[in-house]
Amino acid sequence: MATNEKEAAIIDGPEYNANGHTQYVDPVTGIETKEGRILEAGEIYGNLADAEEYGYVTRGLKSRHIQFIALGGTIGTGLFLGIGGAFTQAGPLSVLLGYTFTGIAIFAMMQCLGEMATWLPLPGAIPQFCARYADDALGFAVGWNNWYSNAITLCAEISAASIVIDYWHPGVNVAVWISILIVLVIGLNIFAVAIYGEAEFVFASVKIITIVGLLIMAFIIDVGGGPKRDRLGFRFWKDPGAMLEYDGTGDAGRFLGLFSVLVNAAFSYGGVELVAVAAGEAENPRKNIPKAVRRVFWRILFFYILGSLAIGVLVSSKDEHLLKAQKDDAAGAAQSPWVIGIQNAGIPVLPSIINAVILTSASSSANAFLYTGSRYLFALAQNRQAPRFLLRCSKAGVPYWCVLITASIACLTYLSVGKGGAQDAFLWFQNLTTIASLFTWCSICLAYIQFHKALKAQGIDRNTLVFRSRFQPYTAWFSFGYFAMIIIFNGFDVFVHGHWKVDSFIASYIGIPIYFALYFFWKIFKKTKWIHPADADITTGKAALDAEVWPSQVPRNVWEKIWFFIA
Repeated sequence: MATNEKEAAIIDGPEYNANGHTQYVDPVTGIETKEGRILEAGEIYGNLADAEEYGYVTRGLKSRHIQFIALGGTIGTGLFLGIGGAFTQAGPLSVLLGYTFTGIAIFAMMQCLGEMATWLPLPGAIPQFCARYADDALGFAVGWNNWYSNAITLCAEISAASIVIDYWHPGVNVAVWISILIVLVIGLNIFAVAIYGEAEFVFASVKIITIVGLLIMAFIIDVGGGPKRDRLGFRFWKDPGAMLEYDGTGDAGRFLGLFSVLVNAAFSYGGVELVAVAAGEAENPRKNIPKAVRRVFWRILFFYILGSLAIGVLVSSKDEHLLKAQKDDAAGAAQSPWVIGIQNAGIPVLPSIINAVILTSASSSANAFLYTGSRYLFALAQNRQAPRFLLRCSKAGVPYWCVLITASIACLTYLSVGKGGAQDAFLWFQNLTTIASLFTWCSICLAYIQFHKALKAQGIDRNTLVFRSRFQPYTAWFSFGYFAMIIIFNGFDVFVHGHWKVDSFIASYIGIPIYFALYFFWKIFKKTKWIHPADADITTGKAALDAEVWPSQVPRNVWEKIWFFIA
């Protein structure tokens, strides 16, 4: 029972003002009112007491923040560095096909996530969708799985950034740079979500400009516009070949080479779901989230597919410098196939330029993973699967305990300063994050399949949705099968030609029992059941969002029209 009229409004429906509708956003300034935050929190928590005590996140991410966060989450150090390893193993055509196939599966998954996040944009989103639509235990598993995955990836990105900085200042202890970077990303996340959004906007802009420049330069070099006037064409697709054999012979070896790229590409796309995690703090989510999701396909294909094609014409997969960089595990620009290809073309390029971009990418990823990890922890607290004190937010709407606890895991980065066993353990941590991403995507697909059934069971016509993905639920099943296949066979190398090693097998598959241990622990502890579609909670928190009114943006000139289209 509601204890007062205002709480009744929260539970039973939106509170109406004198004009007959609620308005939680100032129509002139576009600033969300405190009343709106508390009403939204009260509806989700079920009472105003918790909302007043703990506070709530604020919708401080503007349209341009969301659009560039969606883009920045798909561009990491993998495109500049990690892709070189895939080329040496599989060849240019296999890399192009592998990134294309995985990009299609990612787009299909994002369509599922986009529909759910537009219907009900919640902070953290994914654990709540899984808990509400499928099984509370699934929400617990994916939430904690994602939290430790993001926290450990935060360590990996800070470590990568510190190594790049060490390129410029080799005499300084790496631990100093690690400390500076940890303080930096905490500062970008702890004060206000708008500060995080601005940082990602700048980071993503740098990455976009760099990649566009590299693509244009690759085209010029390929057609003979470089200093050597050597038209490359597709010569490296003929010699040493378009598809290399992966420790095998004939078609079997080439197939394994292609499959190894599927694994590599899946890892490179990690973090693409970030836009949905940020949906709970986005301005006008019913407009901005669909906009970001619709564009993610073209953005992924433009940067990754054209990027892989450009590298394939710039540098040979058997280039001695590329092979040596992979073998010696070179750091920074020395490992980048972009730099190697440009140097081979006779262009004097300072490695510092690419190093600066790699540093930007690593810092951007660290910033994003701290944000995402903290919001997963916040979502778990909302699901009552983590301590309630984690719900406490600052006046600026930042769940500061979630940020600080997630950031504390970054202290593991100091393991990378040592030698031997500590570094080996750190590499194991990194492997956990890759499998965790694949489990996240599978969980999203399962949650969507249940959400699709729930809409039908509860009499909601999908044609009335603001954002409706196509070919459902077949699209969700396709993505689920694709990602599950990679999880099962990601460690295929240990089964090939007597390569069996216990440590390699464990490193490849340890993420599977961890995920299912989380799932069955909560299922047994709480005796949860798979939710029937008719009983799925697809409405709590929706009334407050439906009542919000966001000021429309009307372009005043042609430049604003272009800007509004981009952002």
